[in-house]
Amino acid sequence: MLVTCWSTKGGSGTTVIAALVSLHAAQDGERPVLLVDLSGDLPAVFGCAETSTGLDGWLRSDLAPCSLERMLEELTPNLSLLPRGRGPLSARRADDLVDWLSSDGIVVVDAGVLRAKDESSDRGSDDELRWRLAAEADRSVLVTRACYLALRRTVSLPVRPSGVVLVAESGRALTRTDCERAIGAPVLATVAVDPDIARAVDAGMLRTRVPKGAIKALGRLTEEL
Repeated sequence: MLVTCWSTKGGSGTTVIAALVSLHAAQDGERPVLLVDLSGDLPAVFGCAETSTGLDGWLRSDLAPCSLERMLEELTPNLSLLPRGRGPLSARRADDLVDWLSSDGIVVVDAGVLRAKDESSDRGSDDELRWRLAAEADRSVLVTRACYLALRRTVSLPVRPSGVVLVAESGRALTRTDCERAIGAPVLATVAVDPDIARAVDAGMLRTRVPKGAIKALGRLTEEL
């Protein structure tokens, strides 16, 4: 099961939601869970040491897909992280990567922000890979706030999500129903903006101080994996 989390605007909470989804999915212990970092922020979220190489180096190499296993970092006994690395993400081996990610267990991808084609000229290869994993995922999950500008961007993109995680904050005029109608996909979970989550992320302790409210809110999404 390949689950790709993405957004259309920075600051939507995609990285944190991907991390929480993977932590929740790993709790049952029945299947291994892999968290794939395309944005580069997940090591900091989990308090891991950043590595200079990772998926970026493999994508530029001719190494066998099984060599990716040597790059994994254990986060919990049932959850591993595939780090991004610091170089560009070539899309040359996208087919090999998709095949490997689809082979076993649950894979959660933090794809970050999907940009419209006319906004992608400066990061073309990175964006091509993000688009590919969002389009071919078994569950393509848009992470968004009830923001008019974010919804406007989403509607203009050629990729349609299969579900939405709504990051709820007070004072927004748009409702959950408004978001579902605009996007054309169901809201699978609503996660409130929570200072406890922010503190855990800032301290790099999300895996040991898992916010129970957010995990409970994501139950519907993870139970269907």
